[in-house]
Amino acid sequence: MNTQNQEQGLQLRSRVSSQGELELSLARVAIPEPGPDEVVIRVEASPINPSDLGLLLGPADLSTARAGGTAESPVITATIPQPTLNALASRLDKSLPVGNEGAGVVIKAGANARELLGKTVAALGGGMYSQFRVLKASNCLVLPADATPADGASCFVNPLTALGMVETMRREGHKALVHTAAASNLGQMLNKICLKDGIGLVNIVRSPEQVALLRELGAAHAYDSTSSTFTEDLTRALVETGATLAFDATGGGQLAGQILACMEAAANRTATTYSPYGSPIHKQVYVYGRLEPRPLELTGNFGMAWGVGGWLLIPFMEKIGPQATQKLRERVAAELKTTFASHYAAELSLAEALRLDVLSVYSKRSTGKKYLINPNKGLS
Repeated sequence: MNTQNQEQGLQLRSRVSSQGELELSLARVAIPEPGPDEVVIRVEASPINPSDLGLLLGPADLSTARAGGTAESPVITATIPQPTLNALASRLDKSLPVGNEGAGVVIKAGANARELLGKTVAALGGGMYSQFRVLKASNCLVLPADATPADGASCFVNPLTALGMVETMRREGHKALVHTAAASNLGQMLNKICLKDGIGLVNIVRSPEQVALLRELGAAHAYDSTSSTFTEDLTRALVETGATLAFDATGGGQLAGQILACMEAAANRTATTYSPYGSPIHKQVYVYGRLEPRPLELTGNFGMAWGVGGWLLIPFMEKIGPQATQKLRERVAAELKTTFASHYAAELSLAEALRLDVLSVYSKRSTGKKYLINPNKGLS
């Protein structure tokens, strides 16, 4: 790759110092000429996903956040508690680009990727909060002719995660699913997939309003974990669906244990024989997010056939291989404006994303408050 090209573009960077300070800023970076199998994308849409916030903000105490710099080149700093720095050792004093996925128009292409020139593509490659991004053509997904970059900005992380959950269910021999934080953008996609494919899905949320939202979207099972009847509601739904696999976005607290206990109770309600070791049916919870910072607590009667583990999209795709992954990608492209449609509260420029009042909103990861960054907003 030729790195001598002098063209430059803005890129949002996150740096954690060894003294415990987070710094968010905009940097001017060179735009290399694409190699034979590469393209240059003018990025016009990139979502702020929870996984992006993990890199962008780390464990910073946002109550200490301060604004600096200028309106065109803002800087935000915040304090990171000293006890958490050890976990960040590999990134200390490094200025890191942010943004897992995004979409835009191919403005340059290498010799083996000419067919992508001028096409609107989505890409999963990191560093997408950038005006321009050089990536391998194989990392790109050509969007339908009537799709905008905003339509395709979120067509990797959430859609492939939702499809990956269903694929995991099938490969591991389960028949239905449980999903927590289910009113999220990802949760709504998973609900659509399960309705379309005839798969039982039990949605767990944290408020009556989120239950109502999912019911309006056709969900047969949506339950409020703060309700006094939650345990009974969940157990009954597990009996009806036969769900023995859960994907937990909270990652802390007691919810995973509650789900396992209700799965065991549901299995026992339909058991024909007794065993002192509990039901022989395997019950599995995969943690794929950390919305709840508390330690994971596993208390209750689960029997002896159960497991808790971690699940991430990239290792899953590596496990199933490129052919199976491509089939999932093709389904996303085919259902981009239906099953996998995403909605955003607002579109931000790079500078707007570094305003304290805006950051205070999108950092809360609230349902219905998903933001989109357009690195070329307001620029020709």
